[in-house]
Amino acid sequence: TMTPATTILLALAVPLVGAVLIAAAHRAPNVRETVTMVTASVLFLLVVSLTPLVLAGERPGVTLFEVMPGLALKFEVEPLGMLFGLIASGLWIVNSLYSIGYMRGNDEQHQTRFYVCFAGALASAIGIAFAGNLLTLFVFYEALTLITYPLVTHAGTDEARRGGRVYLGLLVGTSIVFLLVAIIWTWQLTGSIDFKPGGMFHGKTGNATLGALLALYVFGIGKAALMPFHRWLPAAMVAPVPVSALLHAVAVVKAGVFSVVKVVVYVFGVNEIAGLASVQWLPFVAGFTIIAASIVALRSDNLKRRLAYSTVSQLSYVVLAVALLTPLSVIGAALHIVTHALGKITLFFAAGAIYTAAHKTEVSELDGIGRRMPWTMGAFAIGSLSMIGLPPAVGFVSKWYILSGAMATGQWGAVAVLVAGTLLSAGYLLPIVYRAFFLSPAPAGGDHQVHGEAPLTMVVAVSASAFGTVALFFYPEALLALSRQLAGPG
Repeated sequence: TMTPATTILLALAVPLVGAVLIAAAHRAPNVRETVTMVTASVLFLLVVSLTPLVLAGERPGVTLFEVMPGLALKFEVEPLGMLFGLIASGLWIVNSLYSIGYMRGNDEQHQTRFYVCFAGALASAIGIAFAGNLLTLFVFYEALTLITYPLVTHAGTDEARRGGRVYLGLLVGTSIVFLLVAIIWTWQLTGSIDFKPGGMFHGKTGNATLGALLALYVFGIGKAALMPFHRWLPAAMVAPVPVSALLHAVAVVKAGVFSVVKVVVYVFGVNEIAGLASVQWLPFVAGFTIIAASIVALRSDNLKRRLAYSTVSQLSYVVLAVALLTPLSVIGAALHIVTHALGKITLFFAAGAIYTAAHKTEVSELDGIGRRMPWTMGAFAIGSLSMIGLPPAVGFVSKWYILSGAMATGQWGAVAVLVAGTLLSAGYLLPIVYRAFFLSPAPAGGDHQVHGEAPLTMVVAVSASAFGTVALFFYPEALLALSRQLAGPG
């Protein structure tokens, strides 16, 4: 029988072995893509096998090696990491299926490099999810930035390289100037970098220092895309759609908000900093990001740009939720990482299917497209409901918890932001659905004829993620069980 420690190490090793095998199969596309699908499925099964242990209150872990006394690369699986591991590995299967149709349907170059970097990105995401201390989190966080850079610049154009420079510059810059400083400072103050339920600072430092440290962490985790460090995200939209799905739904931004929640819960401790004046600024920054990014999304005609700014806005719901520092809102933050991933990957899949089948990229071109692509646009409608937070999509569940947390503690400013953000997201998503199904198509020029749906694997993938979005609304028990452990005692 396999020990939990072996399972953790295998979960990290499988995507890396997969990457090597994918590279070896570069002359045989069918073999290469089969390896990708098998690797993704094996990883998911490994991660799932750890879930019952974590639900039972165990914290399986393993130490790789010590860099120096007290500084080790070590892994420990707790409920939040379990959620992130499940969503990243589960969506990799769907995204791989989608990528096969997309990369072939658009005759993309460098397909092997694409699949190799994708596998590397998943290995990094699992490293982040299962990180047992701040050093391990930092190492895999940086690895994720570097391995996704070739994906962002995939097209090889000047525009792609420009986008890649912004991506790399902002993410590496914030993590070294702010995050690394915060980690070293934490180590110096507490003598430890290990995550601890209830926080690490019990009486070891003053309020002003805690406020400054929180700022360094929150802005140092640039992947969470809080304004003003959000520009890398729209810049990265030059990448192919499966990469956008990876960036926005599976790995990169999720690693960002996951790290913010993890730091607040296990470095600061929700109860430790609740009520401190020095941390009261965070809900305002998150609230501003929610509203400002929604307004940019509302005014964007380019579909991918609209979805990119929607992501900037939605991520700040997670930051806002954890910044409210109430047990209910922390549950909401953890849930929203999952619900946003499912909803947003559905929307990006739909955008890529529209591009592949109809070569349309602007919202204003989508009149009547729902009649020709009913599966794709039906899925888009479900993803939209989840983003807005309406039943029967799972986005409703996370928003319910965030709102309940804000109302239970009388944080009415946050309630106002949540209501405004919800109305704005309805404003930039529902008109797309309306156009697709209720307006008649513009008279088509010869080459703009939409002949029907995108390739089958893409339609299956977008339908699967839309189905998941609805299924989890009706069966959220496992998600809730893991999320509730975060808000537990201490």
